Order: sequence, then structure tokens, then C-alpha cells
Amino acid sequence: MTVKPAETADIVLSDFHDELDRNNLAPLWEVMKNLVPREPRTPAVPVIWKAGLLREKALKAGHLITAEKAERRVIVLENPALRGQSQITTSLYAGVQLILPGEVAPTHRHTASALRLIMEGKGAYTIVDGERVEMHPGDFIITPTWSLHDHGSDGDEPVTWLDGLDVPIVKLLSAGFSDEGETDRQAVTRSDGDSIARYASGLVPVNYSPKGAASPIFWYPYDRTRAALEKMRKIDEWDGAEGLRLAFTDPTTGESPIRTMGAFMQLLPGGFSGTDIRSTDGAVYSVVEGEGTVKVGDQEWQVKPRDVFVVPSWTWHSFAAHDDLILFSFSDKPLQEKLGFWREQRK
Repeated sequence: MTVKPAETADIVLSDFHDELDRNNLAPLWEVMKNLVPREPRTPAVPVIWKAGLLREKALKAGHLITAEKAERRVIVLENPALRGQSQITTSLYAGVQLILPGEVAPTHRHTASALRLIMEGKGAYTIVDGERVEMHPGDFIITPTWSLHDHGSDGDEPVTWLDGLDVPIVKLLSAGFSDEGETDRQAVTRSDGDSIARYASGLVPVNYSPKGAASPIFWYPYDRTRAALEKMRKIDEWDGAEGLRLAFTDPTTGESPIRTMGAFMQLLPGGFSGTDIRSTDGAVYSVVEGEGTVKVGDQEWQVKPRDVFVVPSWTWHSFAAHDDLILFSFSDKPLQEKLGFWREQRK
């Protein structure tokens, strides 16, 4: 049998690939299209977690393991396409945390920045770098990188919240550290509302200069957010895809409270039917108020309060509101914008 020149060339090239592999080398031409795609391709898929399921599993965890033993009793929301990686998108972590009456989640700190949306229950508190605040449903709270923080409850009912962290980003950079506090509860060294009084009233101390990688305030109460949405709905033009969407900011710089993650609250009025939109930032959403229909890729869901769903990067999606629908979301948009990566497309 005669070997054709083309077959000989293929054999020689294959042998060369083996030779490269033995020397910890690889041919770019074999993977070029995967490394430099024509448009974003994410392994993450659209998925929704219903409020009832999340509450059931969180409460069951509360019966099986203490907050002290777990350190943080959290049900991780894993994207089914990213099993075993504790990721809801390729750059974000999300989970639902539970605190029961009388419990304390002990003081610790870590490189990863965290944000929280309080979902259900009253009586819980958090302490961040010596300042304590009570947590109420709809409140947005941050714990910046390397901030000491602990949680507890003086109330008489379970409290749950949605956690969002930039853990996958920190892991990608191999930059993660963590540390435990000297005591389970850190000392309260600042009065209630101290950071809001100092930095969120259109005033700052005369000797203040922005420093660090996060907002100097860490608590954004929902009553203020809700009031802002109501004021603006009367005069602002509605976006055809997103209704009225506000971004949480660092009041001293105008930037995102956490530089790697952005957080948003949006209002879609009853009867709203949005146009399709997609962007490069994969986003995690939670319903704060109201009911509606969400389409993500080829999925369509009926959503209610405390449902959580994910819109992967560069995936077409749209919103429709049955009554006034308020959505909280977070994504890596600020990081992408700083790197010059972020893009959006509308139909």
C-alpha cells in the first residue's frame, strides 16, 4: 500500500505534536479558536432556584449543623454546568446563608469581597470593621476585601440572605488569604449609622481622601433604595429593556461599592414587557418584590419574591412584569469596564 504525501505530512505533524507535549509545549493552531473566539462563549447555563426550595434546604441545614461549626452555614448555588467549582458563573460565587435566633457566625476576614441581599426575616445583625447594623429584607450590605465581619441574631425568627463573592476571580489570580478573628464577636467601636452619617449625606470629613478598594459605607438600607425608585419612576424615562435600573455606588467616588462586582436594583412597572438584551457580564438576580416572566436563552420562568436566577454572559434575556417587579442583581460589570471588555447588545 502506497502512503500518500498528505498522509505522511499528517503523521509527521502528529509526531511533532507528541514531541511538543513531552516538552510541556503545545501548538497554538490547535486551540486558537477556543482562545480567541469570535464572540463570548460561556460554559455557564441559565438556571433558576425557587424561593421555597432555597428556604427548605437552608432550614434543613439549620437542623443539621450549627452556625459555629459550619463557620458560615450557606447553601451554595452551583451552576449545573460548573459542578464542583462553587461557581454560579465563571467569575462569581453565590449562596444562601441562614442565621437562626441566638446564633453567631464568628468573626473572620478574607481576600474575597462579599455582598449581601437580605431576603427574609428580622432580628439579625452584621458587624463590619467595628460598626454594627440591623439587617432588614431588601437591604444591600458589603464586606470589602480583608474586612473583619461577623453576623448574629437577637431576634426570634430565621433570617436568610443571598451572598455574592468574587471568589472565582481571587482564585484565578491565586491571591486568596483568610484569617479568623480573636473572638467570635468583634467589639463594636463605631456608633450605629456612623459610616452613613460620615459619607452618605453629601458630606465627608475635611481630611478624608478615598482609599482602599471599596466604599466607606457598607449598608444600603432598602427603604432608601425603594424611595429613590419611587421618586424616579415619576420623572425618568423607562429603558425599553430594563425599566428603571439603579446602580449602588461608593458615594465618595461614584464607583461601584466593590470594584470587582457591581450591584443593581431595578423597577419594572406592572404591564412592562421588555425588549431582548445581552451583555458580557453574567449576572445573578433575586426578586425583591412582585411577580413576572423572565426569558433567558431558551428558558422561560415565572418569578416570585426570593427566587434567584442567573443570566450567563452574552445570553439574550428579557423581563415582563405582572405587577410592579423589583429585581436585585449583581455581576462583574465594573471589573469588565475597567479592563475595557464590557459590551452590550440589544434587539
